[in-house]
Amino acid sequence: MKAVTWQGRRKVSVETVPDPEIREPTDVIVRITTSGLCGSDLHLYEVLGPFLDPGDVLGHEPMGVVEEVGPDVRRLAPGDRVVVPFNISCGTCAMCGRGLHSQCETTQVRAYGTGASLFGYTKLYGQVPGGQAEYLRVPFGDTLPIPVPEGPPDDRFVYLSDVLPTAWQAVEYADVPPGGSVAVLGLGPIGDMAARIALLRGAGLVVGIDPVPERRERAAARGVHTVDPSDDDGEPIERVRDVTEGRGPDAVIDAVGMEAHGAPIARGLHSMVARLPDSVARGLMRRFGVDRLSALHLAVELVRRGGTVSLAGVYGGAADPMPLLVMFDKQLTFRMGQANVLRWVDRLLPLLNDDDPLGVDDFATHRLPLAKAPEAYEMFQTKRDGAVKILFKP
Repeated sequence: MKAVTWQGRRKVSVETVPDPEIREPTDVIVRITTSGLCGSDLHLYEVLGPFLDPGDVLGHEPMGVVEEVGPDVRRLAPGDRVVVPFNISCGTCAMCGRGLHSQCETTQVRAYGTGASLFGYTKLYGQVPGGQAEYLRVPFGDTLPIPVPEGPPDDRFVYLSDVLPTAWQAVEYADVPPGGSVAVLGLGPIGDMAARIALLRGAGLVVGIDPVPERRERAAARGVHTVDPSDDDGEPIERVRDVTEGRGPDAVIDAVGMEAHGAPIARGLHSMVARLPDSVARGLMRRFGVDRLSALHLAVELVRRGGTVSLAGVYGGAADPMPLLVMFDKQLTFRMGQANVLRWVDRLLPLLNDDDPLGVDDFATHRLPLAKAPEAYEMFQTKRDGAVKILFKP
């Protein structure tokens, strides 16, 4: 089959790789019909190369049609349409029972001390082949894939794999009071969708902060008050306080993570480490890694006293310096973590109807064949051509 493979820093290619096969009696094989390109994929493209091998199959936002089922699978049959969550959770362990599917005890990667395995996402999370491919082996066929109805186009449902539950959890964790205010840092796919969900759930004011004009325009069209952080002196704090009675927003959602602009020293260290031998680079990143923290520090400064910071953007540093004095003095609450996809599906599915309150049907800015993946990665990283959400059609 054809699949998008990692080949080196800023280099992916579409290669012919072996077709997946049933390995366990609870496995299913899914023929992929749509797979998304995620901001987290850029971490692999740019930073996390030491934890990848050339030829690793990427992608963790797939959906498709069941082609084959293992002998113990009872819930699905060939021909069923399913979305595949990005975190690989058994659905039956103690963590899954608590709704913490991203901490699944069955698939935790204990060699690295990390949580549940992820599709298409490095040795740190199991090195499981991903879904930017023609076919995908999916374990736990009776508990992991999400059955969805026939009829509507893939765009209606594919975001259940990651974008929708990640954005929903970000808003849930932000704990915005009814009629309250929330600032969203970054209006890429997760930030854009989090802003839409916050408005749908009753936030009185959603402020979106992003330097890309097309992204601000897209969010503003849905009722988001947008701020360009590069205006004037490059400090959006006073402009946000101006619209929040001088206090700052009740909550801030950081939807940027380690890809934040700025922090030239940290960026330089990332580039340097990426060029070291993998065995050396892995040790440095696990013990001494430092993220580009511009967005997270801005969140701490922006949020009102007693407010909440919700981290949806991915961070990976082991030695990130944080302003603990300010965090303590402002009495802030922090919530964070990989989205527990299956925890939120029952709340999200009713919103995926013909009324389309979240605008999923036209959320994608680009739909491309799998063969265009190298160009798509470069376009998404450089934010060219208004790229916010790219879907691959194998």
